[in-house]
Amino acid sequence: MVQKGDKAFHGTEVSAPSDWCNPSCHTGAPGVARRLDPRQFICMIDKLEMFIALASERHFGRAAEVCRVTQPTLSSAIRQLEDHLGVQLVFRGSRFQGLTPEGQRVLDWARRIVGDVRALKDEMRTVHTGLSGNLRIGVIPTALAMVADLTAPFTARHPNVRVSVLSRTSSEILEGIESLGLDAGITYLDNEPLGRVSQTPLFTEFYRYLCTGASPLAVRKTVTWAEVAQEPLCLLTADMQNRRIVNQHLREAGATVTAMIESNSTIALISHVKSGSWSSVVPMKLAEMFLGQNLIAIPIVEPEAEHLVGLITPKRDPQTPVLQALIDEAIRLGMWRDR
Repeated sequence: MVQKGDKAFHGTEVSAPSDWCNPSCHTGAPGVARRLDPRQFICMIDKLEMFIALASERHFGRAAEVCRVTQPTLSSAIRQLEDHLGVQLVFRGSRFQGLTPEGQRVLDWARRIVGDVRALKDEMRTVHTGLSGNLRIGVIPTALAMVADLTAPFTARHPNVRVSVLSRTSSEILEGIESLGLDAGITYLDNEPLGRVSQTPLFTEFYRYLCTGASPLAVRKTVTWAEVAQEPLCLLTADMQNRRIVNQHLREAGATVTAMIESNSTIALISHVKSGSWSSVVPMKLAEMFLGQNLIAIPIVEPEAEHLVGLITPKRDPQTPVLQALIDEAIRLGMWRDR
């Protein structure tokens, strides 16, 4: 079914670049080389923002909603961007079919340019009004129990910054930072490749066997990974890095496990453990939040595994004032935990 506004993406490719903006943004005679005036610069950034949104949403209608424009406006902006650059950016069809190789390269540049413009705006806003704005932090589910240790002192120091904490997988956090959908993330630093991001350690994650008093292991001071594997377990889904870590330590202990219950929510795991029919492997910080509710958390040894969790931000120098303030807070939190 043809999407409304897709007509702009049919037809032959334009071989020669045309003007970037619509006529209301033009100054001077058509075809005459001239410097970019401020209105054209704004138009340019707007079109790059729309292109980034289209690449992220992979749907013209949703991208238009994200940009708060009509679908024909977004389609026209992409067409003008193609005309200006002299290349096809989007595969044409009845609906979005992906970016061309040239489109993928332009996307890389667009993210850099838009990221730098946003950083410039943040810095200028800070000069005039102090630290303010919106901060979007993607957090792996197992770290949600500690995120307030970072955000509470941060917002106390900077009350004009609004913070959104979003539960995401580690891969979604990296993708969100790259696509400018997230400003920062809290994820594992030492287990899987992170790519081109800045890293600030926050805490070391240790693991606990979580069960009720009815579990045969409830009276133990410690349990081994091999012993844990023999119990009926509910664990995070395989797309979660925590699950991959748990599987890795079970394999190293010579054990394999097929979880009877899987979920991408730690709350769902806790609720199943509280029923008394299952147990789980959870980070120590998460387990501590539920102690005293007929739940018992037992250290897992042989080995006593640990993994580093920290803040990641785009690798940019200088950072935006808001992100630099968040990094400074993360450094203070990491130093306090190391005492």
